[in-house]
Amino acid sequence: MPSMEENFPRGGIQKKPTEGKTPNAKLERDNLFDVQHEEQSKKRKRSQSDQGKQKKFKADKTAAAKDSVVNIEPLTIEAVCEGMLLLGCVKEVSDYELVVSLPNGLSGFVPVTQISDAYSKMLSKQVAQGELLEDLNSLPDMYSPGTLVRCIVTSVEKSADGRRSIKLSIDPRKVNKGLNASALASGMLLSGFVSSVEDHGYLIDIGVSGTHAFLPRQKAQNYIKAVKRGSDLKIGQNLNCVIVEVKNEGRVVRLSIDRSEVAASLATERQNWALSSLLPGLVVKARVQKVAPLGIKVSFLSSFTGIVDFMHVDPEKSMNYSPDQVMKACILSVHPTSKVVRLTLRQSFLHPGGSPNQLSSDRMGAVVEESTVKAFYKQFGAIFELDDGTLAFARLKHLSKNRKSFKPGAFKAGCKHKCRIIDYSLMDEMCIISLKYQVIEARFLQYQDIHTGDVVQGKVLALKPIGMQVKVTDGIRGLVPSMHLADVILKQPEKKYNIGDEVQCRVLECNPGGKKLILTLKKSLVQSKLPVLSNYEDAKPGLITHGFVVCAKEFGCIVKFYNDVKGLVPKHELSSEPISCPDKVFHDGQVVKVMVLKCEPQQERLLLSFRLSSKPAPEDKKECTPKKRQEVKYQIGEMVDVKVLKKKHNGLEVSILEDEGTVIAWIPTMHLSDFVVNCKLLWHCLQEGDVLPRVMCLSDKGEHITLSRKSAVISAVQEEQVVRSFSEIQPGMLLTGYVRNVMPFGVFVEFPFGVTGLAPKVSMSDKFVTDTKDHFVVGQTVIAKVMSIDEEKQRVLLNLKVSECSSGDSAAESFALLNQYFKEMKEIRNLLRRRGEPSVARGLCELVPGKELQLVVQDVKEDGSALFSGSCVTGLTVTATRYHLGDKNIVPGEKTKALVLHVDALTSRVYVSLQEELLKQRPKQRFTENSQHSAIVQHVAEEFAIVSLLETGHLAAIPIASHFNDTFRFDSEKLKVGQTISATLKVVKVNDHGVLLAVQGPAKKNVFLRVRKESETALEEMLAPVEHSLSLGDIVTGTVKSIKPTHVTVAIDDKLTGSIHASRILDEVPIGSFPTYTLKAGQKVTARVIGGRDVNTHRYLPITHPHFTQSIPELSIQPSEIEGEVTEMLNLKEDSALKKLELYSVGQTVTCFVKKYNILKNWLEVEVTPDIRGRVPQLLLSLNTKVLKHPEKSFKNGQAISATVTGTDVTETNLCLSLTGIQSLEQGTITVGMVTNVTPHVGLTMALPGGKTGRVSIFHLNDTYTENPLGDFKVGRIVRCYILSNKNGKIQLSLRQSRLNPKSNSKVKDVEITCIKDVKKGQLVRGYVKSITPSGVFFGLSTSLLSRILFQNVSPYFVQKHSLYEKYLPEGKLLTAKVLGVTEKHIELSLLPEDTGMPSVLPESLDLPRYDAEEEKGEADDREKREELKMKTKRRRGDSESEQEKPKKKKICPADENDSGIEVYYREEEEEDDQEEEAAKKKSKIKKHGEAPRLQVSMGFTWDEDMNAMEMPALNQKEESSESEEEEDPQSKLKKQTKKEKELEKQKKEKELCKLEAALMDPSRQPQSADDFDRLVLSSPNSSILWLQYMAFHLQATEIEKARAVAERALKTICFREEQEKLNVWVALLNLENMYGTEESLMKVFERAVQYNEPLKVFQHLCDIYANSEKYKQAEELYHTMLKRFRQEKSVWLKYASFLLKQGQTEATHRLLERALKALPTKEHVDVISRFAQLEFRFGDPEHAKALFESTLSTYPKRTDIWSIYMDIMIKHGSQKEVRDIFERVIHLSLAPKKMKFFFKRYLDYEKKFGTAESVLAVKRAALEYVETKSSIADT
Repeated sequence: MPSMEENFPRGGIQKKPTEGKTPNAKLERDNLFDVQHEEQSKKRKRSQSDQGKQKKFKADKTAAAKDSVVNIEPLTIEAVCEGMLLLGCVKEVSDYELVVSLPNGLSGFVPVTQISDAYSKMLSKQVAQGELLEDLNSLPDMYSPGTLVRCIVTSVEKSADGRRSIKLSIDPRKVNKGLNASALASGMLLSGFVSSVEDHGYLIDIGVSGTHAFLPRQKAQNYIKAVKRGSDLKIGQNLNCVIVEVKNEGRVVRLSIDRSEVAASLATERQNWALSSLLPGLVVKARVQKVAPLGIKVSFLSSFTGIVDFMHVDPEKSMNYSPDQVMKACILSVHPTSKVVRLTLRQSFLHPGGSPNQLSSDRMGAVVEESTVKAFYKQFGAIFELDDGTLAFARLKHLSKNRKSFKPGAFKAGCKHKCRIIDYSLMDEMCIISLKYQVIEARFLQYQDIHTGDVVQGKVLALKPIGMQVKVTDGIRGLVPSMHLADVILKQPEKKYNIGDEVQCRVLECNPGGKKLILTLKKSLVQSKLPVLSNYEDAKPGLITHGFVVCAKEFGCIVKFYNDVKGLVPKHELSSEPISCPDKVFHDGQVVKVMVLKCEPQQERLLLSFRLSSKPAPEDKKECTPKKRQEVKYQIGEMVDVKVLKKKHNGLEVSILEDEGTVIAWIPTMHLSDFVVNCKLLWHCLQEGDVLPRVMCLSDKGEHITLSRKSAVISAVQEEQVVRSFSEIQPGMLLTGYVRNVMPFGVFVEFPFGVTGLAPKVSMSDKFVTDTKDHFVVGQTVIAKVMSIDEEKQRVLLNLKVSECSSGDSAAESFALLNQYFKEMKEIRNLLRRRGEPSVARGLCELVPGKELQLVVQDVKEDGSALFSGSCVTGLTVTATRYHLGDKNIVPGEKTKALVLHVDALTSRVYVSLQEELLKQRPKQRFTENSQHSAIVQHVAEEFAIVSLLETGHLAAIPIASHFNDTFRFDSEKLKVGQTISATLKVVKVNDHGVLLAVQGPAKKNVFLRVRKESETALEEMLAPVEHSLSLGDIVTGTVKSIKPTHVTVAIDDKLTGSIHASRILDEVPIGSFPTYTLKAGQKVTARVIGGRDVNTHRYLPITHPHFTQSIPELSIQPSEIEGEVTEMLNLKEDSALKKLELYSVGQTVTCFVKKYNILKNWLEVEVTPDIRGRVPQLLLSLNTKVLKHPEKSFKNGQAISATVTGTDVTETNLCLSLTGIQSLEQGTITVGMVTNVTPHVGLTMALPGGKTGRVSIFHLNDTYTENPLGDFKVGRIVRCYILSNKNGKIQLSLRQSRLNPKSNSKVKDVEITCIKDVKKGQLVRGYVKSITPSGVFFGLSTSLLSRILFQNVSPYFVQKHSLYEKYLPEGKLLTAKVLGVTEKHIELSLLPEDTGMPSVLPESLDLPRYDAEEEKGEADDREKREELKMKTKRRRGDSESEQEKPKKKKICPADENDSGIEVYYREEEEEDDQEEEAAKKKSKIKKHGEAPRLQVSMGFTWDEDMNAMEMPALNQKEESSESEEEEDPQSKLKKQTKKEKELEKQKKEKELCKLEAALMDPSRQPQSADDFDRLVLSSPNSSILWLQYMAFHLQATEIEKARAVAERALKTICFREEQEKLNVWVALLNLENMYGTEESLMKVFERAVQYNEPLKVFQHLCDIYANSEKYKQAEELYHTMLKRFRQEKSVWLKYASFLLKQGQTEATHRLLERALKALPTKEHVDVISRFAQLEFRFGDPEHAKALFESTLSTYPKRTDIWSIYMDIMIKHGSQKEVRDIFERVIHLSLAPKKMKFFFKRYLDYEKKFGTAESVLAVKRAALEYVETKSSIADT
């Protein structure tokens, strides 16, 4: 850690201390506290001169004391020696070492090999194996800065420049070497390391030989959760462990690392610590022996002494300690020889496992303008107080520039100085500061201060092969890689640079975390004035900057900038002239000037160019072009005319004519046309100066505008069939775009406005894609269908399959393509015609298909084709293939007639035919549109084929592609010359093209577009048609070739292959099985032919089909089909698919086999039989929402499932199936639904099974309303729904748990309100604000109920601006209101705080006038009347609420959900006020006069902060109410009073005084103050209720400490025999700590409570407290402790079970039952099982509960008590059938007659209540039979 070396840590040059020298000689030593050796700190060894020095301290007033003065000095690096034990704190962590902060500002290093033995072994193993081990964690994974560690000094090394560095080890074998096995005692705190991870815990290495230490897993859970570093401890991890138990004389110890146990650990005499075994980090009780100026001498563990230096006294107390004072201290270091023990009194170290306070990162390096001297220590330095109140230390050498300029007088206490924080010592919790001017002004202090691109000065430290080491400042070093030593690569850098040279560098990269600084010395970079490019975000297109080449390859150059940002300069951007070998032109390390073309920061991709301006224009022209470019903004989609300026290999540079040709634009070659062929042709034909009309602006990014001539893209933009941004994209959209890139995994498609998407390989084509490049080329026009969008990553997935993207009318689509192609050809011809000079191009224009030419044979080639020449075809290549020569034998030189078939303008080739039937005179014939003709293919070009009509010989053109995306065909599908096809004519006149236009007729449509239907099983093997002689019913044998999920292929002989469908393997298919996997590859099978499958289409063929003998035989190995006759299945083959599907009726159950889950369509595709397919929509797959979220995981391909037929699909080719039966969406049923829409403040729209839609109102989302009820619901989420109503096709749903799980008894906070009758006066209701109108606030209570709240009932303030209401009561805000009145049509509500007990909806901070304060004279009387009326109504309301109301001096809050009271135990429900009242009345009846009652708290005693929840020895009711009447409305006093009123008031006051005096005399007076309570508890000291009221009284005033004190008094005062009363107070105290205290204070109270009470009761109460305050984690941990401590207590197991079930953890409960049965004695088992079952019925899974009862009763059939419980529960929860079954079983048991009578009686009662007359008779009959059989047995 070089940065700190200058400042302090590794010490300084060691000078031997010479006796008798003055301390001045030592001032320059480079360490923190310059003092003598530690050895001299022993008073015995101090020389006289030392004592003299000690007396000279200014601060030391006690120097006169001659007896040996305690020499308490800070620890110095000279005093550190090998073997010294120290407490350290991890400061920095790197991969190979820990930097540890030590006391008194020192620091040391722990190498990675000194962590622990286990860790070192793993490191060696990793090095030996040469590969990374999985369970070896790096140091940064295990240690974080701030962790305290115990270290031992292994060595103190001295470097060449006199600095010392301390090497440490934290290996427990070294740290704990003073301990042996026999010295171990429970309670000791040791440091240990995880040496291995076992099943039930961890083996810990504590470094004591012969001792095995084990840490159980549960003792580590608390720590692991708190540390949040994974779910397990890691090998090598350092832990503070407390010994819990020592066995076998210390050979085995059990440990705990529980944070609370560690923090509470204290070293005591009982643990037998010896001076040799004392460890740093132990917390001890220390007693002050002596206070000296530099620190304190203390004694601890009865016999040991130690010292605390001035840096480690508690800063709160500074030096205010008195002798014999006892306090906690923590051992910091132990010297191995002198045995000096140093301690600290700082709070952070007094709880082991904690960590010292850290300095905020922004504070490091900060300059403090004014710091105040607190104390100056002559030999060490000074302590300062900084501006933020923290303490800091400055070493002597940092107080002034040098020794001479040091003036001690400037450092008296209170002097102020400017300083800079240069470090922070964690172990001293102090900043280290410097007052040196050069440090304060330094530009860089630490690596964090250096930024990329900074120019820095440095000194050459060393030259290494990798580069040069440079020292920037004392603590900062950097590396100049060898490539960066100069602008060129230096072979011998030592000739240019010498060590110690000053150099100017520039920062390329700085990583403060890794202390890594990379610099460059390249002059061009250091002096560059261009912007620094240090991140991808800054790389804006057009930015010009300097970089350096790191690699030059054939594809271009990679250029690097600052911070490892790199980009590519493609080959064509390297120079304006082409460069063939970039690596010969550019060298690594070359500094280059580049321009950014494009940047994608997320992908970290950067495209650059060395061509800094697009054209070297004259200076003035250069100036004007960019200006214009910025002024003129073109909208995407705007149409312009352009003129070609320049042709480049990949496009045309054009100028836009509208702007007088000053704006330059660019048309890429591939954007010249929708047809790839025409793009190339147009580029070839266009010349500079040509004008292109109607070109569209495609994008306006980068350096120039991009244009497009693609007609499909233009029309899409003009017809607004485009998306302008990502947010507009919807799945299912069809968009026109163009291929941006072709990758091996798919095709990227770009759309106008810059949106891009990916079509993965599987979605590119209906055909199998081997190589993506065969299907699409960059720039090609395509139509894409959006499959899915990922909003987070802004990704779009596309589908380019023709089957998905075509409109279905392939004839129309393909004709449109052909028409467009010829239209463009016509334009090209016109363009060529306009060329003035007679050229080859002109000649090409005149040639059209169908034209006859006179030619001369030039040559006949070997393949039979011929070349021709002639005057009309000068400069062109004219060829005829062998086919087109007909039967003629021609020789070179011969003249002949020929017919033009096709002209390829790009290659200047003309294809002709000499065939007679084409040349003969064609009759003039009128063709009709859409007429079909047979035609022969004569020539095949790229986009179309030329055919001749068979009847007339006319030439026609037919398109090859049926769609933009139809680009690939297999060889077998391609058109061949001479092939006969059917053509449908579309254009019947021969135009300029010379041909008719046609499309292929229906007979051969499949050649181009074959969409595989789902009704075909894809046989992976494309089998060649093999002639075979098999017929239906033949038995064949074969070998299984391959096994697929739904079929098996079988080789029948060498050539013939058959297929067996999954449904034809077994007669009885078990549901869930995989029939195809019962066969193995290579297995021999005997099968019967049951049908055939077409080789090309895989469709079923009837046996009578002419091609049946060329089909793949469909086989069956079902035993029934092989043995029996062939079933009627064959006959079905002739029928259509529709007829086959009609054989299945709705509701029928079928077995089918999973083919796959279609993620796009969200349905499961299945196969029922070889030729019948089905689909199961997602919502019909299951009623379990977990299955529906990931259906693809739940259904495996090939699995057999049972489904119900619900109908056929729209195309009538598939069965529609359901796995959940046919859903009846009737009222009261529960179904599943998927969220399709979320309407804010209204609710959800859900898709339901069967294509229905339902709605959920916000009032039905939950049993407890929340502030943002729709926040959890996203579109696509699947949930269970309860159907509330299904009327007129409108379905209303509910998602409330009380509806979905009525048995769960979950707490319903907001009950459903369906009509006005559900609302009662005085009730508190919650709802959502709907709107604010001038007449009031409209408030929704349910879907159908809306109520209005008048403004005077909304808030007690007068509001003029209604916008305030809208601000504080936005739509959808959740509020609590009180019902003031209910009429038939209206509900009157109030939101006033006094009604609802909630804070006012408008905050007080708005300072609004109150209704009652604002007063006008004219209205005074009128207002008074109203006030009086208000008072009466209020009083009426008040009386009805609580007859025990206190005088309203304080605002009274009824106990509701916001009450901040403490609960001794929980309330089952939110109690209404009237319940409290009744309870109060009952209590008052019980009370004896003069003695307060005892309180029995079993379950639910609640106590609130407000006093009216308390029942107290009360005044009689009349007096109380009169008092409250008088002060009912405090505001009334504010009114102006008349004389009469004043008189009346005076009398009133006198009456009150009399009453008060009388009341004070009254023994039953209600307590009003602490004194009153003191009086009461004196009279009834054992009444816990009084003590609790007293506590509540203090809590009401939020005086928590006083409430605690009252509890402690109560515990001392209440008689020890009154156990229950004491327990009540303990429980109250626990409650108080839980609500207002910390976890620590709660634990302390709990531990005490366990000592003083029956532990089990205390544990149970605390569990309940945790559960009620929703601290489930703590409750669970406590239950675990209870299960260990009270294993034999049945109640504990049951209580935990009910806790788990209420949490919904049914699985955990089942496991708990197994554990309970193991732990409890056998006699308890039956009872426990039955109790568990009862709990399951109440809170868990009733089915599991039944199973428990059944298994118990089968084992113990004669336990009538269990039968009775089972019956009771089933009568309550089960169906009548189940109850009757139980009764029937019971009355047939052989039990004692008395018991049988009891059961018969119960059965009879049940039937009388629920059954019919017959069922009652049947029971009576059964009873008679029983009696008769008994008597007959008795007779015999």
